[in-house]
Amino acid sequence: MAAPGAHAMLSAMSPASERHAERVAAPAVSAVPGGARAPRRWRWLAAGALLAAALAGGWMLWRAHRAQPPAPGTRELAGMLLDPQLSEISGLAASRRHPGVLWMHDDGGNPERLFAVAENGDRLATARIEGVIKTDWEDMAAFELDGRHYLLIADTGDNGGLRRSLQLHIIEEPDRIENARLKPAWSIAFRWPDGARDCEAVAVDVARRQVLLISKKRQPPELFSLPLMPAGNALQTATRLGDLAGIPEPDAQLRQNNPFRARIQGQVTAADVSPDGRTLAVMTYRYLLLYPRQPQQDWAQAVAGAPRVSELPWLPQAEALGWSADGRFLYATGEFIPAPLYRIAP
Repeated sequence: MAAPGAHAMLSAMSPASERHAERVAAPAVSAVPGGARAPRRWRWLAAGALLAAALAGGWMLWRAHRAQPPAPGTRELAGMLLDPQLSEISGLAASRRHPGVLWMHDDGGNPERLFAVAENGDRLATARIEGVIKTDWEDMAAFELDGRHYLLIADTGDNGGLRRSLQLHIIEEPDRIENARLKPAWSIAFRWPDGARDCEAVAVDVARRQVLLISKKRQPPELFSLPLMPAGNALQTATRLGDLAGIPEPDAQLRQNNPFRARIQGQVTAADVSPDGRTLAVMTYRYLLLYPRQPQQDWAQAVAGAPRVSELPWLPQAEALGWSADGRFLYATGEFIPAPLYRIAP
């Protein structure tokens, strides 16, 4: 695709249609100093050199623009998910090992698999996950630990509130982006402390070696934690840390006109901790919430404070969110193709 501004430069260089017609009809030579006549090919070479210079300048400007941090609140359409295999995406994580690659998974009813996806939405490869049974995968996270790059898959969906135990699977990122079969490096089986609940939002705080989990349907949403690397294989019990403050309430008009949307717009569907460990991003069906954490705070204190809230751009069903590897922006997409893939600057 041409760099931004290239089309405008080409248009500016093109003559008006009448002058263009005259030039096409002109003799194949032109005057040069001293009265000599130059062949037309030299005119085309000169024009080509000017065009190449213009395109090179436009490309350098575009690269310089891309290198600068995006302005806060910027929303950019990075691509579209059109592949039928990407029709039920419920989790997203930006690779820490392969620049420009996003890992995604679909939810229950589909095989145990991850998709490697380019920023424009093209599927690059499919990785089958062996040795696990998929119930309802609902979120994922990417992180680096002790010099290795990992992906966490959260099998935590429970629409009916019936599951007695749930699983987190941690997989080491493969060396190459290609179709492959992978096995978990370790898995974590856990339960809730006080009965079943649905959970579609899971994040990793590497510095604290902690997994954060957020309930979906309870209001206010609840924040829980688990050890990232528990000792042994015993069933873990999630620890309740507190409630998330600042989830917007539906107004009276929405409650009257669309009770279903009013009921679900604040339900939490994804979360991710920024690479620097200082911000928890939370997605609901309608909103993006950012909870900053001060150095002296833990996550219970951070989510008790007022978040920065903004409305999400349009998505068919907002279900997947993840920080870029450099922490400059968030990727967001949803279920049901065609699904936009956005870059959102916090």
